[in-house]
Amino acid sequence: MKSRRLSCFLCIFLLLAISVGGCNPAKQDIQKFNALYEKGCLDQTTFEKSVEFARTKMGEVEKPNAEDLLWAMQLGVLERTRQNYRQSSEYFDKAEEMLSYFDYQNKAVDSVAAIAVSDNVIPYAGEEYDGIMVNTYKALNFMSLSKDDLARVEFNRAMDRQRRSKEKFAEQLQQVKNEIEKQKGKQKTLVKKSVENPKVSNLIAKKYPGLSQFEAYPDFVNPFATYMAGVYFNLVGDHSKAVTLLKESCGMVSDNHYIAEDLAVTEQILDGGAQLKDTVWVVFENGLGPVRKEFRIDLPLFIVTNKVKYVGIALPKLVFRKEAYPYLSVETSNDSYRTELVADMDRVIQTEFKEDFKGILTRAIISATAKAAAQYALDEGGSSELQLASIGVAIFSFVTTAADVRIWTTLPKNFQVARLPIPDDRQITISAPGGTLFNIKIPSCKNAVIYVKIPFRQVSPVYELIKF
Repeated sequence: MKSRRLSCFLCIFLLLAISVGGCNPAKQDIQKFNALYEKGCLDQTTFEKSVEFARTKMGEVEKPNAEDLLWAMQLGVLERTRQNYRQSSEYFDKAEEMLSYFDYQNKAVDSVAAIAVSDNVIPYAGEEYDGIMVNTYKALNFMSLSKDDLARVEFNRAMDRQRRSKEKFAEQLQQVKNEIEKQKGKQKTLVKKSVENPKVSNLIAKKYPGLSQFEAYPDFVNPFATYMAGVYFNLVGDHSKAVTLLKESCGMVSDNHYIAEDLAVTEQILDGGAQLKDTVWVVFENGLGPVRKEFRIDLPLFIVTNKVKYVGIALPKLVFRKEAYPYLSVETSNDSYRTELVADMDRVIQTEFKEDFKGILTRAIISATAKAAAQYALDEGGSSELQLASIGVAIFSFVTTAADVRIWTTLPKNFQVARLPIPDDRQITISAPGGTLFNIKIPSCKNAVIYVKIPFRQVSPVYELIKF
């Protein structure tokens, strides 16, 4: 009778475990959305479906939950692509509110939940580059709407986020150390040994060889945000601020001669020897940024005994997608230009992911060690009921071992720029190698920014012209 009751309890427990951790609906939703978005870039009807799908995934509750932040950011990009700049900014406003909420909530509670099950059970709280790009996109929206004061606010917020990023990562590193120190007795020893175990590092290196080869940007800075802020402050006459930002941009992207030219011209303006006029910038938002995919290490890494049925960890890795084109060509009646790289978003995301990975791995090891210890203790009890419970813990461990693959997937692979004088006939032609070409007539204005978005090859460009 007792055994039957235990069996019944075990079945209920397993069903609950599967519902909590096994199916990973966020992963499925992201995959479905990505397919709709990519197809929708070729077909307007499917694009509308991607918008509707993202809307259905956002909750209406007061406090953000699950993937609300992620879908707000996706929708901000979708509406920006449709050139609905006000609607886009409203979604980005919601995203910024959620980012602020997560900044001040009790992260210790989320950490406990993540360790008990997996990172998937806690709401998506965003990355530092998410917040920087939210403010940068909002600034670009306000530039398109000729709301210069609001654009200024957003660029200032983006720069402030970059300044605070280094401090936040130092705090996160300390939090990882604290999570290890919270463990008790033998489990603390096992966790420390596993985190520091070179065999674990070697297994990860075999499954994810690219992790150690990431080339980081300094201090978690996004060069595109910094450069566009420099261009903007130049355009609105704040040349001293522009010089500071353009110097930072030159330091990060020293081989881009357009940035060097921006800096040289701005320094001349400050010296009283030049004016900013008759200039057009062609900004190219190119390709699709990375997605996250899961890899597993299903080995008895922590307690080597046949009394432990299953111990494994699941970790995310970045999978990089293609650029649309290597560059855009810009032709005038007098000359030709090519866009050059300003910011590699793969590298921006890599910089942060490499730091995040330390915490992800530590939580996975703590969680797996706790589950392994529970299996061992129950099996060691000797009775058939406890052995049955040990099997239940092993199955719970298996179904709740899942990597967090949530990531903002409508970001581009990179940003590029070309800087050129406005030609006398005010006509320019933009084309991609083997792709579509289109002509733009620049209306009467002092300066202009042409923003071109192409997510992948053979897609018709989406472009806008911003006058100053």
